[in-house]
Amino acid sequence: MTLIKSKQRIADHGEVFTPPWMVEAILDLVKHETERIDSRFLEPACGSGNFIVAILRRKFAAVELKYGKSDFERRHFALLALMCVYGVELLPDNIAECRANVLELFAGYLGLDDSAAHYRAASYVLSQNIVHGDALTMSTHTGEPITFAEWASLGKGKFKRRDFRLDVLTGMAQHTAQGSLFDKHEIFTPVRTHEPMTAADLAALDRPVAQEAA
Repeated sequence: MTLIKSKQRIADHGEVFTPPWMVEAILDLVKHETERIDSRFLEPACGSGNFIVAILRRKFAAVELKYGKSDFERRHFALLALMCVYGVELLPDNIAECRANVLELFAGYLGLDDSAAHYRAASYVLSQNIVHGDALTMSTHTGEPITFAEWASLGKGKFKRRDFRLDVLTGMAQHTAQGSLFDKHEIFTPVRTHEPMTAADLAALDRPVAQEAA
């Protein structure tokens, strides 16, 4: 694996990729959390997804251990694991590569092709969770405030979604010592709360990249 794409990108953006051995060593510092299906991780400069992919490998191993005997639960909780990782990336080619790498891992674990509902649901989730923007300014590449979806399992194949602005989530750190990406302090409210959704509902929201950019 090459750790740089070009010297110019290093000069312009300080872009250097973390080697796999170092990714694993860092994740081992929070090993218990990386192996918890619903623990949430945010990578503010996610690049092509080295950390996110490594975290998901551990989460999928936990899914397999706990739900591997039930295809329905295996798919449901693999999607939940995917829902619990987030990334922000400044460079558009990295965003595309990150989403593709994560989707390939998800599809490979579940044995899905691109026509499957859970594949398209995962594609949609990644379009929401892996954001093209700047974590320092907490804005998207179009200048809008970064908003993340808080996903949760409701059981029986359904998920709950609430949307929060990243700057509000960051502000929560000043009001709580719990260390959670999403906090329940009453002064912080979501910008939107959605109706419960299934994988099929999420799949119906998935759009091709070209259409998304239009």
